[in-house]
Amino acid sequence: MQGLYLVTPNWDHTQRLLTVTEQALQAAQGCQPGIAMLQYRHKHASPALRLEQASALRQLSRQYGVPFIVNDFVELAVQVGADGVHLGASDAALAAVRAQLGPDAIIGASCYGELTLALAAQAAGASYVAFGGFYPSRVKQYAVTTAPAILDQARQQIHLPQVVIGGMTPALAAPLVARGAHMVAAISSVYLAADLAAGPVADDAAPDATQLAAGAAAVQQAVGEFLQLFRPAPVV
Repeated sequence: MQGLYLVTPNWDHTQRLLTVTEQALQAAQGCQPGIAMLQYRHKHASPALRLEQASALRQLSRQYGVPFIVNDFVELAVQVGADGVHLGASDAALAAVRAQLGPDAIIGASCYGELTLALAAQAAGASYVAFGGFYPSRVKQYAVTTAPAILDQARQQIHLPQVVIGGMTPALAAPLVARGAHMVAAISSVYLAADLAAGPVADDAAPDATQLAAGAAAVQQAVGEFLQLFRPAPVV
């Protein structure tokens, strides 16, 4: 597991969500590393909208060969045939979810800025651990308390891929990747790149053709800049 960990925003307009997601997946096609995982995260959707969006994203992830993860909702993950789930500290117990989903499921664990949580997740059968937030986020509201040094500690004790989250831009993520982060989770830096290029769109609205065209180039650039972090510097 290495590369960009793409996480969806709380958008109610399904077609807009699918369009920008596919732009990102297309931008990473053929790249090594590329988009490591796609996570569906919508905290405020109705159960019906969640099922609609997760099902459509699952099909899209299959088309591009990217593992698909559902945030929090284990039964939804089972229902749509997701590759796994991502669990927070207040969600279902990781060991129980591992027993339910089996040995092949991808199960991620939010560990915030606490190495003890990462060690517990590792012991319970997690597939990867996520640390953060490292920086202020436009999407998640939390205290920014995670110190980059936790990656140095994790490198010695955690034998799982490590994700960094929270306010990630390519520039802010670069020193964390240099310290050993395997994946960078991004929401706004990819999904809102189109808004910066073509003007803002309401969360429940569809962009017009001009906005879509401008947005595709911006999304491609954002994805490319994240993936560049994982490529070795050229030898001169």
